[in-house]
Amino acid sequence: MTDPLTAAVPARELVEELTRRGQTLATAESLTAGLLAATIAGVPGASNVLRGGLIVYATDLKGTLAGVESEVLAVDGPVARRTAAQLADGAARRCGADWGVGLTGVAGPDPQDGHPPGTVFLGIAGPDGTTVTELELGGDRWEIRSDCVRAAVSSLRERLAR
Repeated sequence: MTDPLTAAVPARELVEELTRRGQTLATAESLTAGLLAATIAGVPGASNVLRGGLIVYATDLKGTLAGVESEVLAVDGPVARRTAAQLADGAARRCGADWGVGLTGVAGPDPQDGHPPGTVFLGIAGPDGTTVTELELGGDRWEIRSDCVRAAVSSLRERLAR
């Protein structure tokens, strides 16, 4: 089993960099159900950068809480590139943050909407626009969710380094 605390060092570095920049972060999480926000909140000083998070595990909440367009959910589905982008944008907008991270995917053990377990879409919205990365992760539910958090922290750190 993968330990989510292995993301602690990169999360600490992320909090330090956002603090240095005077920027903030918010999350909209489906399959991780708040694990990303909790990982960041576990870092001393996180209150300087973490504005909040939306747990949008249920499909309808992706629209009502995070602002994902109903057409996107109907056409693309809850596990999709455009959904992740709108989750990231919605997290930043709804929480008043500089950066938003949107996570949606399938932790398993069963496929969802034609996507196998381990399919994840990671959206990052920031001052320089919104990007989405598709991840194919392996392992059990816990490993997929933990690896998803690590990927989100690493991807945001990479964006900040540009």
